[in-house]
Amino acid sequence: MSILLFKLRPIAFIGISLTLWQIAADRQAVHVLPSPLETLAGIVDLARQGLLLKYAVASLFRVTWGFISAAVLAIPLGLTIGWYRRAEMGFNPLIQILRPISPLAWIPIAILWFGVGDMAAVFLIFVSCFFPLLLTAINAVQGVPAMFVNAGRNFGLSPASVIYRVLYPAVIPQLITGLRITLGVAWIVVVAAEMIAVNSGLGFLIIDARNAGNRYDLVVAGMVIIGVIGLLLDLGMRSLQSVRALRWET
Repeated sequence: MSILLFKLRPIAFIGISLTLWQIAADRQAVHVLPSPLETLAGIVDLARQGLLLKYAVASLFRVTWGFISAAVLAIPLGLTIGWYRRAEMGFNPLIQILRPISPLAWIPIAILWFGVGDMAAVFLIFVSCFFPLLLTAINAVQGVPAMFVNAGRNFGLSPASVIYRVLYPAVIPQLITGLRITLGVAWIVVVAAEMIAVNSGLGFLIIDARNAGNRYDLVVAGMVIIGVIGLLLDLGMRSLQSVRALRWET
């Protein structure tokens, strides 16, 4: 019984949230906040026009390319910097200077370099993902206990074998966590980038609905869609943590 109640908690929370949302929509003096049913009607309207799938695919396309590009470059570089102490000493000042810069601060430069289009948004997502993944990889390597590395060397493993059979398995759990967090950041940044740098995607949907006759039902519908897709992306990344082959630490 207790297990059933525990599983029903998310449903109950959603139900309470929708109820409070409906009450707030009913009591507003000026009708600005659409009700849950009006938002649902907006989602259905977008689906009928074919815009829902079109804009969702456009946003996912940009996130995919920006996120994967950052992961392919940042993770190997971070592992290398973390493994070699001198490399860290050389690169760390530059990393610490560039890391605090907000990805949105790169918007003017992205538009200048790539124009208004997909490449500008992909670049912004790449920048937002690169440094978090780089630091995650560096910290993951430095967090590997020295006894594991020494044990591999004592068994006669070559440097390449130590990296492949000891280092990589040890850092994978932390890398997965970093990838999961960074993917959430990428999903946030793509929405902001699409409000400025492109003319499609879920971020563009929100700003366009606001400008085209104050369609707040579509604005909130876009927000709901963004939240649902973000949840699905997080669940997909979280599922990797349950893969037994990737839980080397345990």
